Amino acid sequence: MGKMRLALLVVLLALFARTFLDVCNKLGVFKDLAEIEPGKCHLIKGIEYGSEDISILPGGLALISSGLKYPMLPKLAPDQPGQIFLVDLNKPTLRADELRISRGFDVESFNPHGLSTYVEKDGTIFVFVVNHPKHDSTVELFKFEEEHHSLTHLKTIRHNLLNNVNDIIALSSHSFYATNDHYYSNYYLKILEFFLGLSLCNVVYYSPFEVKVVATGYGFLNGIDISVDEKV
Repeated sequence: MGKMRLALLVVLLALFARTFLDVCNKLGVFKDLAEIEPGKCHLIKGIEYGSEDISILPGGLALISSGLKYPMLPKLAPDQPGQIFLVDLNKPTLRADELRISRGFDVESFNPHGLSTYVEKDGTIFVFVVNHPKHDSTVELFKFEEEHHSLTHLKTIRHNLLNNVNDIIALSSHSFYATNDHYYSNYYLKILEFFLGLSLCNVVYYSPFEVKVVATGYGFLNGIDISVDEKV
């Protein structure tokens, strides 16, 4: 009985060591970093609670999501709703201006994650924002009103395949690819999934006419983008 307990303890320690090293590798603990002398850097005032994602429009305007509250990560401002900021990269001194969101949208529970923009031929700019209101997972579609520095909320997108959305890349004014960074929706199963290193995450294609998983078998999927030749 004593030998069996010892063998079980050794197996458990080995599994813990493997999981610990796997998590460290994912977090880049053992990665060698080359020291690079930065250029002229300065703090952009206005973004007080961190930035999660950025999308730069053709004219040089940048939209930035800020204030994400995410499980297992420190909350810089737990009582402050999330925000979308506008930065004009053409100006010599950069500053961030918060975009007003139209009435009817629940600003208090706004918890923005990834975002992406799509510009129509007529110049209309659509903004897709991943949102986690009250531990939910939705995609919010807005229209960007540059003159008024505002976002007009058009609709909320929900689907059972979009259960843990992290990032998004717009393909048109109504379709996109999205990454799910976990398979399970339960908080404790998410933690277990992460620390066991399970590769269960997927990429989902969404349109009003079709929603499907297009790639799977990844661990903690994060950002997504598309190349000029439309390869993801």
